[in-house]
Amino acid sequence: MSQDIRHRIHNFIAARHDDQCAFLAALVETPSDNPPGDCAAHAVRAAELLEDLGFTVERHAVPQKLARDNGMISAINLVVRQRFGAAASPSPVIALNAHGDVVPPGEGWTVDPYGAVIRDGMMYGRGVAVSKSDFATYSFALLALIDSGAPLAGTVELHFTYDEEAGGAIGPQWLLDEGITAPDYALSAGFSYGVVTHHNGCLHLEVKLTGKSAHAARPDTGHDALEAATAVLAALYGERKTYAGIHSQIEGIETPSLVIGLIEGGINTNVVPDGVRFRLDRRIIPEEDPAAVEARLRTVIEEAAAGHDGITCRVRRIMLAVPFVPIPGGEAMVKALLRNAEAVLGEPIAAHGVPLYTDARLYTNAGVPTAIYGAGPRSLLDANAHRADERLKLDDLAAATEVVALTLFDLLHDAPP
Repeated sequence: MSQDIRHRIHNFIAARHDDQCAFLAALVETPSDNPPGDCAAHAVRAAELLEDLGFTVERHAVPQKLARDNGMISAINLVVRQRFGAAASPSPVIALNAHGDVVPPGEGWTVDPYGAVIRDGMMYGRGVAVSKSDFATYSFALLALIDSGAPLAGTVELHFTYDEEAGGAIGPQWLLDEGITAPDYALSAGFSYGVVTHHNGCLHLEVKLTGKSAHAARPDTGHDALEAATAVLAALYGERKTYAGIHSQIEGIETPSLVIGLIEGGINTNVVPDGVRFRLDRRIIPEEDPAAVEARLRTVIEEAAAGHDGITCRVRRIMLAVPFVPIPGGEAMVKALLRNAEAVLGEPIAAHGVPLYTDARLYTNAGVPTAIYGAGPRSLLDANAHRADERLKLDDLAAATEVVALTLFDLLHDAPP
């Protein structure tokens, strides 16, 4: 019985491959850049496409003020619930989460970033790999499971959210906090050739240095915020050099990192700058304590600024994403993913970590065992993720869809009736 079901799943995905690619193309063709984060229109389009596949789609609009408080204009979270077995036995509940918001295209594209162009078996477009691909992976995996007719017990939920690029607070976090969902397991968007069980955390700080403006002919009558900022930046870059001596024990994760990615200030060329503001990104490896990391950076910044008369320094936390690490209860899901990925792809597939951060952490923070797996190559660089000519090998989309469907079958088939 089990082997017959597996053949049915494989054959369904192969037969519907063109439909799946068209579904993905329609998602890529609908912009959802974040910033600016006006993503409601994409959610409306995605809901229409899901309903065309036969799903019942819940639309959970984020209150406008909450969206704006989190740096966005609009967002609608989509939830699909597919129950298998007796109505009185909806457990276990397995959530599949992918995000539809994407970083802006930027420069350097050789194709239309919203064109969903297919060349040599690859689809190109912003978000085609991160992570509109897994809207398609998870939707068609669920369709394959339904079509298989397998005797299953439990519920599969699709969680398609729109604020991963802004931190996830009004996407998965909001769905969990509002009681819209309470899954027993979660699977989050990823890549085909590895199962991710760890990832870095991330701290974003904003530093604002305020002095006093003055005419450039009399700089002695002002307090130069840029001069103070250069001292603070030098101290931070000095701190960054020490990270080379800190190593993670997780395969795929190396050392902490720090980037000052945004800086602005000054009034005019002939005016002593009275204010400088910059933001930094500090990646936190799983072995580090996020609170200690933040405290250390605040100390470095404040001590460097303290040596400049007339300067005030304020440090504001923009975001703190804690590292993603396994929690008890997810072992069976990880083993099933590894086993099925190896069988489908024909090569050993390993569990590992990645140096980025994702919405997966929000599920584990809520006590939900979570793993990361979806459609894509071996690394973000292979996919050109967040870069020009982002791309997805369509064979990998099909393979990942089969792996996810088989894993859902294993978890729900083994569930008590």
